[in-house]
Amino acid sequence: MVSLRKAKGAVVPRGGFSRARYQVPFVIALAVLVTGFLSVTAVRHGFFDLAVYWGALHHWVRADGMIYDWLKPDSKYGFTYPPFAALVMYPLAYLSWHTAIVIHVASTVLASTLLIWWLVDPLARRTGWTRWFTLAVTLCLAAAFEPMRETVNFGQVNMLLLFLVGADLLWLVAPVTPFGRRTPTRWRRLAGVGIGLATAVKLTPGIFIVYLLVTGRWRATLVAAGTAAGATLLAAALAPDASREFWTAALWDTDRVGTLSFISNQSWQGMVARLDPTHPSRLLWLLLVAATLAVWVWRVRPAAAAGDEATGLALTGVVGSLVSPVTWVHHLVWLIPALILLVDHAYAAPAGSRRRRTLLGCAIVAYLVLISRLVWIWERRFDGLLGFVGSNAYVWVSVALLLVLPVRPPARPGGAVVPGRPGASDGRGGAGRPDRTDRSGGGAGEPGPRRPRPFPRPLGFATADARPRGGTVGGVH
Repeated sequence: MVSLRKAKGAVVPRGGFSRARYQVPFVIALAVLVTGFLSVTAVRHGFFDLAVYWGALHHWVRADGMIYDWLKPDSKYGFTYPPFAALVMYPLAYLSWHTAIVIHVASTVLASTLLIWWLVDPLARRTGWTRWFTLAVTLCLAAAFEPMRETVNFGQVNMLLLFLVGADLLWLVAPVTPFGRRTPTRWRRLAGVGIGLATAVKLTPGIFIVYLLVTGRWRATLVAAGTAAGATLLAAALAPDASREFWTAALWDTDRVGTLSFISNQSWQGMVARLDPTHPSRLLWLLLVAATLAVWVWRVRPAAAAGDEATGLALTGVVGSLVSPVTWVHHLVWLIPALILLVDHAYAAPAGSRRRRTLLGCAIVAYLVLISRLVWIWERRFDGLLGFVGSNAYVWVSVALLLVLPVRPPARPGGAVVPGRPGASDGRGGAGRPDRTDRSGGGAGEPGPRRPRPFPRPLGFATADARPRGGTVGGVH
């Protein structure tokens, strides 16, 4: 029999995984399992990309060379980011190699932990699991995620950029913070700064400026674009020669980033290039990009109208991975928000319902594919139907997430609930106050029958006054 306890206005189950005596052994066992999995599957890249940053900065700062002329010994790879990124990484020139590794790993772990914490906290409240347990389980699963382990082993900056964008959307753009509090007005004036800085470091997060534009966040759009432009101009003033070389030559030299048909390129462009590596069809790629952007705009506008910035973050991260000319496997950390939201929406549905089974099934299949290194089976040869399907497996996962991830509908006036639709109410009573009337009738000391209440919301909140509350409907806690 499941007992109930009330904490901070929420009714959550006590028992099972809500008890520390089950949670601690489970987390330890999962951590051991993931460690064993990584020891077998993780590829040691020797922090290859970090070595490129470190070597290029030493060449530029300490040897007075041109940063875009330096190539890593025995390779054709050099520094490919804008000059502002070089200024941000400037301290690398004065760090030892091992110190640079420690700082990279520590900053990646910290950024990943904070972002995942923000995303899974609503899921913890929904399931009744303690926050530390939900976060620990998710971090273990994230460690096994191929894009995450590739990001760490290459020494890449992906999670730091995702953190900047996520902090901007979830804490500054959104009317409500990830923990259900109204976003202070003074914070919202800074909305767009994180996206602008991320875009100045690496051009691909610029898709989020387009997101702000198509969803009508005019002020945030201007702030983001202005921040990116200001950072770029600052870099041009401080490093004019490097800026001139990047914007006139290095940016357009596609050979610097690698071969488009390489199996690690899991974008539409990579798929098209593998169809014909010698003469990839630019028209087909443009048509796929246009169709993808159209679907994305159709999906993110309702999410933004509902104030659900987490879904906007997730869908835009997926689309950025698809439309970018180059999306190496480690870039697919941008899919992490979509996978977490898929699980959150599943637990918002009634227990045992087809909706819950479908969403959980999609999340599990997508996750298993993305930890499997499946595409590498076709690294050397990807012809034939099986080669075409298998070599682009991560592309198909991205497309599925774009189409399957639910978008929470806006609340109806007066707090009306759409039956069977999670998060359809704004949680208000008729007078605009939080609706706390979950019981009616009954005498003194005897609560009456429980009145059905809205499902707990998926990660976004419709209004700034909404508060996450518990309750049970159809077995959902």
